[in-house]
Amino acid sequence: MVKIKEKDRNIEATIHNAARSVFLKKGYDGARMQEIADEAGINKALLHYYFRNKEKLFMSIFDEALNTLIPKIGAVIQSDKRFSEKIEIITDAYISMLKQNPYLPMFVIHEVQSHPEFIVDKLQNMGIDPSKIQKQLKTEVEKGLLKQVDFRQVFVSLISMCIFPFAAKPMLIKFLFNDNEAEWDKFIEERKKFIPSFINESLKAR
Repeated sequence: MVKIKEKDRNIEATIHNAARSVFLKKGYDGARMQEIADEAGINKALLHYYFRNKEKLFMSIFDEALNTLIPKIGAVIQSDKRFSEKIEIITDAYISMLKQNPYLPMFVIHEVQSHPEFIVDKLQNMGIDPSKIQKQLKTEVEKGLLKQVDFRQVFVSLISMCIFPFAAKPMLIKFLFNDNEAEWDKFIEERKKFIPSFINESLKAR
C-alpha cells in the first residue's frame, strides 16, 4: 500500500512539473490537457485519473505555490520586525513565488472575480491575519515614525505593484523591453528593492 502511495506521489509530481512547463509556455487559457499528458510522458486517460480537468490540476499547483508562500508571509507578520522590514521581506517572497509561477496572476484574478471566498478562506485557514500588521502600522504612526495612512491603501498598492508586471508581461516585454528576456528578468529582480523602497519612503513621517 505504501508503494502505491509513493507511486501516486511520483506520478503527481511528474504531472505537476509537466503542467508548470506547459502553463509557462501557453498560459492557463492556452494550455491543453493533451499537451500536459504528452509533456509528462503519460496518456491522457491517466492524467484525467489524477486530475479530472485543467482547473483541478491548476488548483493543485496553485495550492502548492500558496503553501510555499503563505507560511513565510505569516511568519513575517507575526514577527517583531519593523513595518518597513516586513514590507521588504513580503515583497521579496511574493515576487520570488511569482517568478517561479508567472502564469498564476491571471488565474488568481479570474478566481478573485468568480470565487472571492476561496482566496479569503485559503488565507484565513493558513493563519494570515492583516489586523496584526495593521495595528503595528498604527503604533508606528502614533510614535511619529510613519505618517497617517489607510492600511488598506498600503496593502492594495503592495499586491498590485508585485502582480501587475506578471499579469501584463506580454504587453510590457514588447513595449518596454523589445522582447529581451534577460532585461525583463533584471527588471523583475530590481522590483524586489524598488517596491519596498518606494512604499517605505512614501510612508516616512516628514
